Amino acid sequence: MSYVTPKEFAVKMVDAGESKIFMSTKDTLIRAFMAGAILALAAAFAVTIAVNTGNFLVASLLFPVGFCLLYLMGFDLLTGVFTLAPLAVIAKRPGCTWGGVFRNWGLVFSGNFAGAMTTAILMAVVFTTGFSAEPNAVGQKIGSIGEARTLGYAAAGGAGLLTVFVRAILCNWMVSTGVVAAMMSTSTSGKIMAMWMPILVFFYLGFEHSIVNMFLFPSGIMLGGQFTWADYFMYNEIPVVLGNLVGGLTFVGGMIYATHFRESPKRNANRNDDVAGVPAE
Repeated sequence: MSYVTPKEFAVKMVDAGESKIFMSTKDTLIRAFMAGAILALAAAFAVTIAVNTGNFLVASLLFPVGFCLLYLMGFDLLTGVFTLAPLAVIAKRPGCTWGGVFRNWGLVFSGNFAGAMTTAILMAVVFTTGFSAEPNAVGQKIGSIGEARTLGYAAAGGAGLLTVFVRAILCNWMVSTGVVAAMMSTSTSGKIMAMWMPILVFFYLGFEHSIVNMFLFPSGIMLGGQFTWADYFMYNEIPVVLGNLVGGLTFVGGMIYATHFRESPKRNANRNDDVAGVPAE
């Protein structure tokens, strides 16, 4: 699998964050657009599998194909840059500022949203035969998902908002682990294997992913879901974006940076570093 050690891929994470900050506006938008569009198509694929087979586990096992494709093609999701871009500033890389981080986040959010919306419109045409008929079974399912995960949270009040926020934290803990896991290998097969596992976990557990939701909820509105754009942003997208930020930066980027990039001196100076770096099994 051509394994890369944690200390080595921690440096790769900071390098990647620096690259995101300095990327041109054109390239950032194009890569974000394509990432949003591909992940949205994977979400439609997974919902279709779940409806046609009645087995959500099968859908969850196959959903990661979209994530793997967009990562291998060098496209960017907001969830990933939440984790990587700040590390370059924290590491004090020359020219890297919080202004550059916020610029990157804004551009990637915009590109992801545009890409997911494009796929949502195209798939709405498919689900309704060009808007000439009622949505098919998959379209109806997407509409019900949007209702449950907006109005359902709203009905629970503050507890609902807390729940969606925590589900978003847990989501990007897993999704960003997938981003980092791809850096653990230098082979394509190794990257795919490492990415697949945490993405499967997040999807099967029903956690909240801001870019997946950029497809599901606008689609739900177009397909007759009984909720509004205000419901979508207030009770889902905004708390999910914030939760994704906390989950990725805290549990993945921050932790790996603190222990592998800024490793503290060993307690025993005579200890063999190669032995000490081997994880416990």
